[in-house]
Amino acid sequence: MNIFEGKVLIDGNWQDPQSGETLPVMDPSDGSEFGRIASGSAIDIDRAVQSAQTAMEGEWGKTIPVERGRLLHKLSTLILEHEDELTEMEARDVGKPLTQARVDVRACARYFEFYGGAADKVHGETIPYLEGYTVLTLREPHGVTGHIIPWNYPLQIIGRTIGGALTMGNSCVLKPGEEASQTALMVGELARQAGFPPGVFNIVPGLGEEAGNALIHHSGVNHLSFTGSTEVGALVQQAAAKNAVPVTLELGGKSPQVVFADADLEKALPFLVNASIQNCGQTCSAASRVIVESSIYEKLMNRLAERFKELRVGPAFRDLNCGPLISPEQKKRVENYLNQAKADGLNISAEGKIVEDAPAEGNYVKPLLIRDVPPEHAVAQEELFGPVLAAMQFSSEEEAVKLANGTPFGLVSGIWTNDGARQFRVAKRIKSGQVFINNYGAGGGVELPFGGVKLSGHGREKGFEALYGFSVTKTIAIQHGV
Repeated sequence: MNIFEGKVLIDGNWQDPQSGETLPVMDPSDGSEFGRIASGSAIDIDRAVQSAQTAMEGEWGKTIPVERGRLLHKLSTLILEHEDELTEMEARDVGKPLTQARVDVRACARYFEFYGGAADKVHGETIPYLEGYTVLTLREPHGVTGHIIPWNYPLQIIGRTIGGALTMGNSCVLKPGEEASQTALMVGELARQAGFPPGVFNIVPGLGEEAGNALIHHSGVNHLSFTGSTEVGALVQQAAAKNAVPVTLELGGKSPQVVFADADLEKALPFLVNASIQNCGQTCSAASRVIVESSIYEKLMNRLAERFKELRVGPAFRDLNCGPLISPEQKKRVENYLNQAKADGLNISAEGKIVEDAPAEGNYVKPLLIRDVPPEHAVAQEELFGPVLAAMQFSSEEEAVKLANGTPFGLVSGIWTNDGARQFRVAKRIKSGQVFINNYGAGGGVELPFGGVKLSGHGREKGFEALYGFSVTKTIAIQHGV
């Protein structure tokens, strides 16, 4: 049994939750239960926040940036030393193929490495002012930061949110997704081993409506970071407003890839497919729409159909193209969208295969390519969180931009063209937080600011930009005379 089985991490110690209750850990590949996590309550959240406050007032609040960086580097090293264990844990808990899970482990370690190196490099400035004055600014931690992360990328999102917050000297309270908390808890244990002082990194697993709700309403939290659905993000922002604390919201997406006739299709094809099915489509930045110039539409649809027919879905440890969806509820949700698409007469151009020996109790769906999708249809407008690529065509650059911007979301977009002027012209007109030209995702891009516009949220994670969000500017004006 793991040391954190059924436990919460508060004040540097694994403890029983106040209620003594636990929640099952389910394997999406076969529907079996393989562990228990604590069912944290408002009392546990309160204890965690108090512990984080005490850390800020004590040793952690006095830790200089270079020492914080060394602790982050040590945590990065420990994550890599436990790469195999974390990979298997993430694959089983989330249901993602082993190769994808291993990428997540390494990305998590890279976040802590990057932020460890940045800890002593976020500087203030001096401001020219009146004669006889010197004015300077400092970047200071908010204090206690609350983090609510989803189940689809626990390791990566811990790295980019907890890593950024700790770098700037905050203490953290994390509520991981109840469907997949195992690797979050493991990282908490590794942080203990790395030597972070008690109370700096607290973890309270549990249900969103209990532990999560208590965290977003707690008056002792000075900043909230939330990754998840647009609907819950709105509730988080409303709760934060009552305590007048800032919020970073990384919400949903319906990201397009726009393919012009002069694009290098051989280069584009793997990105068009993989960006739509990664983690079985359960990715906020999934490129779930492809918008294609009419003159190459049929050619590209045929090429995409060939690739979709080759996709294979099965248990996480088979390491195929896709694993299962996270839960029976998510499977039903995706199937409802697909049934509606078929009822509406949408053209299913190609589908992948579920391997014959996939357990019947697993949450499997076939990857689908749907062509000629009306821009107003739910498949083109709403975040399915499944391996579905919706295709549509355009005749002019103006129409391409209109289609790309034609949803309530604005997280990521891709542009495929060799026309340099068009690259910049279209990139500037598309409304999204990230735009990739002749690529998509840039290999993860730990250094690249990430976040959305419109219903995809606000604030930025990743890169130095995240560190500004996890800190507050203090202005000091000194009158010393001339």
